[in-house]
Amino acid sequence: MTASTSLHPSAERSRPATLGELRRLPGFQPGAPARSVKEEMRANLLRMLEAGEPLFPGIHGYEETVIPQILNALLSRHNFILLGLRGQAKSRILRGLLQFLDDAIPVVAGCEINDHPLRPICRACRERIAAEGDATPIAWLSRDLRYVEKLATPDVTIADILGDLDPIKAARGGRDLSDELTIHYGLLPRANRGIFAINELPDLAGKIQVGLFNIMQEGDIQIKGYPLRLPLDVLLVFTANPEDYTARGKIVTPLKDRIGAEIRTHYPSSVEEGMLITGQEAWLERDSGRQIEVPAYLREVVEEIAFQAREDKRVDRRSGVSQRLPITALESAVSSAEQRAARTGEKRAVVRVADIYAALPAITGKLELEYEGELKGAETVARELVRAAIGRVYSKHMGGADVQSVVQWFEMGGELKLPELSTAAERQQQLSRIQGLYEHIARLGVSDRKDAPAAAAAAEMILEGLWAHRRIGRSEERGFYGEKQRPAETREASSRPRRQFN
Repeated sequence: MTASTSLHPSAERSRPATLGELRRLPGFQPGAPARSVKEEMRANLLRMLEAGEPLFPGIHGYEETVIPQILNALLSRHNFILLGLRGQAKSRILRGLLQFLDDAIPVVAGCEINDHPLRPICRACRERIAAEGDATPIAWLSRDLRYVEKLATPDVTIADILGDLDPIKAARGGRDLSDELTIHYGLLPRANRGIFAINELPDLAGKIQVGLFNIMQEGDIQIKGYPLRLPLDVLLVFTANPEDYTARGKIVTPLKDRIGAEIRTHYPSSVEEGMLITGQEAWLERDSGRQIEVPAYLREVVEEIAFQAREDKRVDRRSGVSQRLPITALESAVSSAEQRAARTGEKRAVVRVADIYAALPAITGKLELEYEGELKGAETVARELVRAAIGRVYSKHMGGADVQSVVQWFEMGGELKLPELSTAAERQQQLSRIQGLYEHIARLGVSDRKDAPAAAAAAEMILEGLWAHRRIGRSEERGFYGEKQRPAETREASSRPRRQFN
């Protein structure tokens, strides 16, 4: 087959239904050269590049790094592996390869391995075509059905991947077990003329990996030692986590040598890239009938938490910090604001810094800690990461701002504790008492002081930023207070006579 089988919508209704009708189409006449799935994807990719069509929609941050390498592998007709830490969109990229396949391809109707009507490779289809000739029924396989994915686990068997002899099929057909027609095909043959993906390849047992040698080099497989040549047409793609090479398994060297390209994925290189991904993936549009808003500066804080965690020595860098961390943290923060709005009866709520702390359970489960982190505990480490993220975002937006009047208000004895379930109007009333605080909320994008939910959230962020930079203090019991003020219990302890040790 040389021509693409992507048919115009008006032509889909008139697709050939028999082998005889198919042979009258351009590119399907007897003797026409065959086109493999890799050649099909290469041709479609070149067409998309020339037309300027979007490639891998929804994948951000890889435009200059990973995607060009994938395109090179496809243009080279290479099998390839994506190597990277968890949460780096490896599986999504593999599923995105479907866009380079034709809309639909003709197959022998009912064939388990998607045989080409003009070039069948299984005995059942060859016998059927020989018997029925041009009347052999044809089906059209859509691109969505041409992708087979398997998660590698230690219990996967060679029969799962390649196939096995089926004694029940032999008994029902009255056939000998050595008959090719008694074979039950595995996942790989069923992916014929499509894409076969294996996630977490190192978890696949070594003897199973060895079973892939022939299909990757010679293009055929053997089932249960049966001398059957089955020249499959398939693109093989894999994913792996570098940690797995030592933690759970490894890719056997001969298989690794047969993989055409090893492509390294990575986490977002900037907070802005991360925010774009998180905003795309997080579920923020709720159906509760309430308007929940997330300020841009808090989106930055949520994303910065992941960046801080990836740099923190207490977090295992070999395991990585998944992009799922900011996604689930942002969703949990929105849920916290939604819950507060439901309890207070407000129809509009703006996410506060306190809501990010309420999202700690969505953060702690995403962190694999080193020994030092384990000693402190996941929640303590997570709280310190949130504080560091707030401090970083505060410096970005408030750098150079004169907040001395705010600090002095606390140093002169002022204290402020915001009730968890207070309304926006109540929080604004409390925050407006602090001298000079509302003069700085415009730096966080809030221009209208009368917008109580937005203004109060911005003012609270400023106070959290001052606490993150140790300009003021904060505790669960007292709320915000002057850093130079010592808590009452500390003052009492210092007034007691000190015990002398000799």
